[in-house]
Amino acid sequence: MDLLDIRIIDIIDIVLVAFLLYYLYKLVKGTVAINIFAGIVILYVIWKLTELLEMELLSKILGGFLGVGMFALIVVFQQEIRKFLLMVGTTNFSARKRVMKKFNLFSEEEEAHTNLNAILEACQKLSGMHTGALIVIRRNNSLEFVKSTGDPMQMELNQPILESIFFKNSPLHDGAVIIEENTITATRVILPVSDSKSLPHRFGLRHRAALGITEKTDALCLIVSEENGQISYVREGDFVLHDTMAELKEMITKDLGR
Repeated sequence: MDLLDIRIIDIIDIVLVAFLLYYLYKLVKGTVAINIFAGIVILYVIWKLTELLEMELLSKILGGFLGVGMFALIVVFQQEIRKFLLMVGTTNFSARKRVMKKFNLFSEEEEAHTNLNAILEACQKLSGMHTGALIVIRRNNSLEFVKSTGDPMQMELNQPILESIFFKNSPLHDGAVIIEENTITATRVILPVSDSKSLPHRFGLRHRAALGITEKTDALCLIVSEENGQISYVREGDFVLHDTMAELKEMITKDLGR
């Protein structure tokens, strides 16, 4: 192809491939899968190079290996593929929702904003007392498959209720709390635990559970460490760093699509 004969569709094609590679790298970064991903990229480049140099035998061997290997890759990268599709679907839905809000297609009566102040103030109070907590905030994906493992509750979200749930002598403190819109809908919920090998040993079951539910759904998680009182924020199977509570609130507000 002539370098000067570049169509707009070619530029779009390159940009889309760049975004795809970026998101794939973002998903496997920090995991053992990054080495496999790098190996696949290297093999693919070598395969294309052998095709360009008309090295037919090696080209056929590499092409056949990569073709058959795609089925194995689906098994190896099943968690990453699920996370990628979830991220794409969630991003598109959130973007559509923001557009519809601008055109007033969502009325105020239909929306029940989550009381973030109540959640964050409760987390700060629990953090000061070194009381462990695990809070799951639903976004778009259903959480019915985990809600059924706990005790149902239909109570309007507020700070004293959250603090009382995670109070050490409370019968409800063990497990996670599910928050949907501005309602606490379940307590003592058992979450799926992540098997990520990159999680530092200092993190316990609360942190692994937060990773697990955010790997399988688009929910947001807040964890208060019982050991050091640290407040952690988990989204899309990753820990999101923050310096202040104001910054944390801003991030959650954005992630909820407001």
